[in-house]
Amino acid sequence: MEHNHEAEAGIVDNGNLIRRWIVYVIGIYVLTVGVALAIRAGIGISPQSSLTRTMTLVYPPLSQGTYNFMLELIMLALTYVVLPKDFKLKNFASLIPAFVLAVFLDFNLHITETIKPDVYMLKLALLIVADAALAFGLFLMIHANLVLMPIDMFVNTIFKRTGWKWGNIKTCFDCTLLVLSAAIGLAFLADIPFIREGTVLNAIFVGQYIRLYFFLYKRFWAEKAPLAAGKLDPAE
Repeated sequence: MEHNHEAEAGIVDNGNLIRRWIVYVIGIYVLTVGVALAIRAGIGISPQSSLTRTMTLVYPPLSQGTYNFMLELIMLALTYVVLPKDFKLKNFASLIPAFVLAVFLDFNLHITETIKPDVYMLKLALLIVADAALAFGLFLMIHANLVLMPIDMFVNTIFKRTGWKWGNIKTCFDCTLLVLSAAIGLAFLADIPFIREGTVLNAIFVGQYIRLYFFLYKRFWAEKAPLAAGKLDPAE
Protein backbone atom coordinates (compact mmCIF):
# COMPACT_ATOMS: atom_id res chain seq x y z
CA MET A 1 0.00 0.00 0.00
CA GLU A 2 1.79 3.08 -1.24
CA HIS A 3 0.56 6.46 0.00
CA ASN A 4 3.62 8.48 -0.85
CA HIS A 5 4.01 9.67 2.72
CA GLU A 6 7.56 9.92 4.02
CA ALA A 7 6.11 9.58 7.51
CA GLU A 8 5.21 5.97 6.74
CA ALA A 9 8.87 4.95 6.49
CA GLY A 10 9.52 2.32 9.14
CA ILE A 11 5.79 1.83 9.72
CA VAL A 12 4.75 -0.61 7.00
CA ASP A 13 4.94 -4.36 7.51
CA ASN A 14 6.51 -6.39 4.70
CA GLY A 15 6.47 -9.69 6.57
CA ASN A 16 4.01 -12.55 6.87
CA LEU A 17 1.17 -12.09 4.36
CA ILE A 18 -1.50 -13.79 6.48
CA ARG A 19 -0.69 -11.56 9.45
CA ARG A 20 -0.86 -8.48 7.24
CA TRP A 21 -4.27 -9.45 5.82
CA ILE A 22 -5.62 -10.02 9.33
CA VAL A 23 -4.35 -6.60 10.40
CA TYR A 24 -5.76 -5.04 7.24
CA VAL A 25 -9.27 -6.44 7.73
CA ILE A 26 -9.21 -5.45 11.42
CA GLY A 27 -8.17 -1.97 10.28
CA ILE A 28 -11.13 -1.74 7.90
CA TYR A 29 -13.50 -2.80 10.66
CA VAL A 30 -12.10 -0.33 13.22
CA LEU A 31 -12.24 2.43 10.61
CA THR A 32 -15.94 1.77 9.96
CA VAL A 33 -16.62 1.79 13.70
CA GLY A 34 -15.09 5.27 13.75
CA VAL A 35 -17.15 6.41 10.78
CA ALA A 36 -20.37 5.09 12.33
CA LEU A 37 -19.68 6.75 15.69
CA ALA A 38 -18.81 10.05 13.99
CA ILE A 39 -22.16 9.94 12.20
CA ARG A 40 -23.95 9.24 15.50
CA ALA A 41 -22.19 12.23 17.09
CA GLY A 42 -24.24 14.40 14.76
CA ILE A 43 -21.98 17.46 14.53
CA GLY A 44 -20.42 16.89 11.11
CA ILE A 45 -18.53 14.10 9.40
CA SER A 46 -15.68 13.62 6.92
CA PRO A 47 -16.05 14.75 3.27
CA GLN A 48 -16.42 11.21 1.91
CA SER A 49 -18.93 10.24 4.58
CA SER A 50 -20.88 13.48 4.16
CA LEU A 51 -21.38 12.77 0.45
CA THR A 52 -22.48 9.16 0.87
CA ARG A 53 -24.60 9.99 3.92
CA THR A 54 -26.35 12.78 2.04
CA MET A 55 -27.17 10.33 -0.72
CA THR A 56 -28.99 8.11 1.80
CA LEU A 57 -31.37 11.01 2.43
CA VAL A 58 -31.80 11.73 -1.27
CA TYR A 59 -32.57 8.09 -2.10
CA PRO A 60 -33.08 6.11 1.15
CA PRO A 61 -33.56 2.60 -0.34
CA LEU A 62 -29.79 2.30 -0.81
CA SER A 63 -27.56 2.05 2.27
CA GLN A 64 -24.55 4.22 2.97
CA GLY A 65 -22.31 1.21 2.47
CA THR A 66 -23.80 0.77 -0.99
CA TYR A 67 -23.22 4.42 -1.87
CA ASN A 68 -19.68 4.17 -0.54
CA PHE A 69 -19.00 1.17 -2.79
CA MET A 70 -20.50 3.02 -5.76
CA LEU A 71 -18.16 5.94 -5.07
CA GLU A 72 -15.19 3.56 -4.97
CA LEU A 73 -16.30 2.12 -8.35
CA ILE A 74 -16.41 5.62 -9.83
CA MET A 75 -12.94 6.37 -8.47
CA LEU A 76 -11.58 3.16 -9.99
CA ALA A 77 -13.00 4.17 -13.37
CA LEU A 78 -11.48 7.66 -13.04
CA THR A 79 -8.14 6.08 -12.14
CA TYR A 80 -8.17 4.39 -15.54
CA VAL A 81 -9.20 7.61 -17.29
CA VAL A 82 -6.38 9.62 -15.69
CA LEU A 83 -3.57 7.17 -16.43
CA PRO A 84 -4.75 4.25 -18.59
CA LYS A 85 -1.25 2.98 -19.40
CA ASP A 86 -0.57 2.31 -15.71
CA PHE A 87 -3.89 0.59 -15.08
CA LYS A 88 -3.49 -3.14 -14.46
CA LEU A 89 -5.98 -5.96 -14.12
CA LYS A 90 -4.86 -6.37 -10.50
CA ASN A 91 -6.25 -2.90 -9.77
CA PHE A 92 -9.69 -4.50 -9.70
CA ALA A 93 -8.55 -6.28 -6.53
CA SER A 94 -9.07 -2.95 -4.75
CA LEU A 95 -12.82 -3.56 -5.01
CA ILE A 96 -12.52 -6.47 -2.56
CA PRO A 97 -11.57 -4.35 0.48
CA ALA A 98 -13.98 -1.67 -0.77
CA PHE A 99 -16.80 -4.22 -0.63
CA VAL A 100 -15.70 -5.43 2.82
CA LEU A 101 -15.67 -1.82 4.03
CA ALA A 102 -19.20 -1.30 2.69
CA VAL A 103 -20.47 -4.38 4.55
CA PHE A 104 -18.73 -3.42 7.80
CA LEU A 105 -20.00 0.15 7.53
CA ASP A 106 -23.63 -0.88 7.17
CA PHE A 107 -23.23 -3.36 10.02
CA ASN A 108 -21.73 -0.78 12.39
CA LEU A 109 -24.30 1.82 11.45
CA HIS A 110 -26.95 -0.74 12.34
CA ILE A 111 -25.52 -1.64 15.75
CA THR A 112 -24.97 2.03 16.68
CA GLU A 113 -28.52 3.16 15.81
CA THR A 114 -29.41 3.63 19.46
CA ILE A 115 -26.48 5.98 20.15
CA LYS A 116 -28.05 9.43 20.08
CA PRO A 117 -26.30 11.88 22.44
CA ASP A 118 -28.45 14.93 23.14
CA VAL A 119 -25.88 17.06 24.97
CA TYR A 120 -23.32 18.91 22.86
CA MET A 121 -20.33 17.99 25.03
CA LEU A 122 -21.29 14.32 24.74
CA LYS A 123 -21.52 14.71 20.98
CA LEU A 124 -18.08 16.30 20.92
CA ALA A 125 -16.64 13.57 23.15
CA LEU A 126 -18.15 10.91 20.90
CA LEU A 127 -16.62 12.58 17.83
CA ILE A 128 -13.20 12.60 19.50
CA VAL A 129 -13.48 8.88 20.25
CA ALA A 130 -14.80 8.22 16.74
CA ASP A 131 -11.88 10.00 15.11
CA ALA A 132 -9.43 8.09 17.31
CA ALA A 133 -10.96 4.82 16.09
CA LEU A 134 -11.08 5.96 12.48
CA ALA A 135 -7.43 7.02 12.58
CA PHE A 136 -6.36 3.77 14.24
CA GLY A 137 -8.13 1.82 11.51
CA LEU A 138 -6.27 3.83 8.89
CA PHE A 139 -3.01 3.26 10.75
CA LEU A 140 -3.54 -0.51 10.76
CA MET A 141 -4.33 -0.50 7.04
CA ILE A 142 -1.20 1.52 6.29
CA HIS A 143 0.86 -0.78 8.51
CA ALA A 144 -0.47 -3.89 6.72
CA ASN A 145 0.87 -2.46 3.45
CA LEU A 146 -1.55 -4.24 1.11
CA VAL A 147 -4.22 -3.12 -1.38
CA LEU A 148 -5.08 0.53 -1.89
CA MET A 149 -8.75 1.44 -1.84
CA PRO A 150 -9.87 2.88 -5.22
CA ILE A 151 -10.18 6.39 -3.75
CA ASP A 152 -6.58 6.33 -2.48
CA MET A 153 -5.51 4.76 -5.78
CA PHE A 154 -7.12 7.65 -7.64
CA VAL A 155 -5.31 10.25 -5.51
CA ASN A 156 -2.02 8.40 -6.03
CA THR A 157 -2.66 8.28 -9.79
CA ILE A 158 -3.22 12.04 -9.89
CA PHE A 159 0.06 12.37 -7.98
CA LYS A 160 1.90 10.24 -10.57
CA ARG A 161 0.25 12.05 -13.48
CA THR A 162 0.87 15.60 -12.28
CA GLY A 163 3.73 15.49 -9.78
CA TRP A 164 1.81 17.81 -7.48
CA LYS A 165 2.21 17.39 -3.74
CA TRP A 166 0.21 14.43 -2.43
CA GLY A 167 -1.21 16.42 0.48
CA ASN A 168 -2.43 19.20 -1.81
CA ILE A 169 -4.12 16.68 -4.11
CA LYS A 170 -5.84 15.00 -1.16
CA THR A 171 -7.03 18.35 0.16
CA CYS A 172 -8.46 19.32 -3.24
CA PHE A 173 -10.13 15.93 -3.52
CA ASP A 174 -11.74 16.25 -0.09
CA CYS A 175 -12.92 19.78 -0.87
CA THR A 176 -14.46 18.50 -4.12
CA LEU A 177 -16.39 15.87 -2.17
CA LEU A 178 -17.58 18.56 0.27
CA VAL A 179 -18.77 20.78 -2.58
CA LEU A 180 -20.60 17.84 -4.16
CA SER A 181 -22.19 16.94 -0.83
CA ALA A 182 -23.33 20.53 -0.26
CA ALA A 183 -24.61 20.93 -3.83
CA ILE A 184 -26.60 17.68 -3.73
CA GLY A 185 -27.99 18.56 -0.30
CA LEU A 186 -29.13 21.99 -1.43
CA ALA A 187 -30.54 20.71 -4.71
CA PHE A 188 -32.54 17.78 -3.32
CA LEU A 189 -33.00 18.54 0.39
CA ALA A 190 -32.75 22.34 0.59
CA ASP A 191 -30.22 21.71 3.36
CA ILE A 192 -26.58 20.81 3.99
CA PRO A 193 -27.11 18.17 6.67
CA PHE A 194 -23.70 16.68 7.41
CA ILE A 195 -21.14 19.46 6.97
CA ARG A 196 -20.60 21.20 10.29
CA GLU A 197 -17.85 22.00 12.75
CA GLY A 198 -17.25 18.29 13.19
CA THR A 199 -16.13 18.11 9.56
CA VAL A 200 -13.26 20.50 10.31
CA LEU A 201 -12.51 18.77 13.62
CA ASN A 202 -12.42 15.42 11.82
CA ALA A 203 -9.74 16.68 9.44
CA ILE A 204 -7.67 17.95 12.37
CA PHE A 205 -8.15 15.08 14.80
CA VAL A 206 -7.64 12.20 12.37
CA GLY A 207 -4.38 13.63 11.09
CA GLN A 208 -3.06 14.23 14.60
CA TYR A 209 -4.15 10.81 15.82
CA ILE A 210 -2.33 9.11 12.95
CA ARG A 211 0.81 11.10 13.73
CA LEU A 212 0.48 9.97 17.33
CA TYR A 213 0.10 6.31 16.33
CA PHE A 214 3.11 6.60 14.02
CA PHE A 215 5.16 8.13 16.83
CA LEU A 216 4.13 5.50 19.38
CA TYR A 217 4.77 2.65 16.98
CA LYS A 218 8.20 3.94 15.98
CA ARG A 219 9.14 4.57 19.58
CA PHE A 220 7.97 1.11 20.64
CA TRP A 221 9.80 -0.55 17.76
CA ALA A 222 12.98 1.49 18.33
CA GLU A 223 13.02 0.39 21.96
CA LYS A 224 12.10 -3.27 21.45
CA ALA A 225 13.99 -4.13 18.27
CA PRO A 226 17.50 -3.75 19.75
CA LEU A 227 16.49 -5.91 22.72
CA ALA A 228 15.16 -8.61 20.42
CA ALA A 229 18.31 -8.46 18.32
CA GLY A 230 20.43 -8.76 21.45
CA LYS A 231 18.62 -11.90 22.57
CA LEU A 232 19.24 -13.49 19.20
CA ASP A 233 22.92 -12.53 19.14
CA PRO A 234 24.85 -15.81 19.03
CA ALA A 235 27.91 -14.10 20.49
CA GLU A 236 26.16 -13.75 23.84
